[in-house]
Amino acid sequence: MIIVTGGAGLIGSAVVQHLNASGREDILIVDHLGHTDKWRNLSPLRFMDYLEKDAFERLLDDGTLAGRLPGGSALDAVIHLGACSATTEPDATYLIRNNFEYSRKLALTALAADARFIYASSAATYGDGEHGFVDDDCQLPLLRPMNMYGYSKQLFDLWALRRGILDKIVGIKYFNVYGPNEQHKGEMRSLVLKAYEQIGATGALRLFKSHRPEYGDGEQLRDFIYVKDAAAMTLHFLQNRSAGGIFNVGGGTTVSWNRLARAVFSAMNKTVNIEYIEMPESIRATYQYLTCADTARIHAAGYLKPVVPVEEAVSDYIRNYLVPGKRLGDC
Repeated sequence: MIIVTGGAGLIGSAVVQHLNASGREDILIVDHLGHTDKWRNLSPLRFMDYLEKDAFERLLDDGTLAGRLPGGSALDAVIHLGACSATTEPDATYLIRNNFEYSRKLALTALAADARFIYASSAATYGDGEHGFVDDDCQLPLLRPMNMYGYSKQLFDLWALRRGILDKIVGIKYFNVYGPNEQHKGEMRSLVLKAYEQIGATGALRLFKSHRPEYGDGEQLRDFIYVKDAAAMTLHFLQNRSAGGIFNVGGGTTVSWNRLARAVFSAMNKTVNIEYIEMPESIRATYQYLTCADTARIHAAGYLKPVVPVEEAVSDYIRNYLVPGKRLGDC
């Protein structure tokens, strides 16, 4: 049995779809559906059971999870992707409970069952990139996240390191993931989806101006990774169980906002029409102008498949999912 927390989310549903494609349906999905349409991401997927996060956490607290697994199945792996991922979330107590304490319970449960534990850390832990974007476990204490979300993720990384279990589990630092099944994410949706909607409504796209002389307007750089690649890279560690520690999941290259925007216009068969607007004062001091995953470590762990180029991925996302209104698993 594989437990996938956050299994109705962007990356989680892609992980379940990949598991289905490999023939696995012995999956327990855990999530919090709330009032969103995230439930639609579950419709095409095949799994044995579903639990809301609060009910699942009670089983962890009571020590009764094993008896709740369908058919008395043995626990093979926990892929822990459920978290509050809002970088603007102001409630630090909520983030600690949801992103740190919950992760700690799950890790201890998985280790006690001798099950593989793979969890989502975050590239937000790298902060402004002062110490680079290298997934070296020894560098973890040096990192200074720029928001409470990133710090809540780093807390768990540091706990696992100091407890001496980090080499027995796998932490994934996802960079800028985009793709099908992100409609529920609100303001945390990718630029691809926001641009698709904005261009469809107005024929134009607004991007932030640069406030650093070394970057032109729209030339701020990010490491974008298509969700299908992110899921495949995550599941690599289900097969390679000897690998442990922190691993970056990204493209290993940078793409400007302008290039990403041009890919969206192209996929929509629209003429490029970009308007540059002032960046709000409230985010200028913490705005990242460059992120780029160092992917040497995941390659050394045996993942050698090249990622899909941004133009090809954006075209697939828009033409095969957004335009026809499909979810992963429908195609």
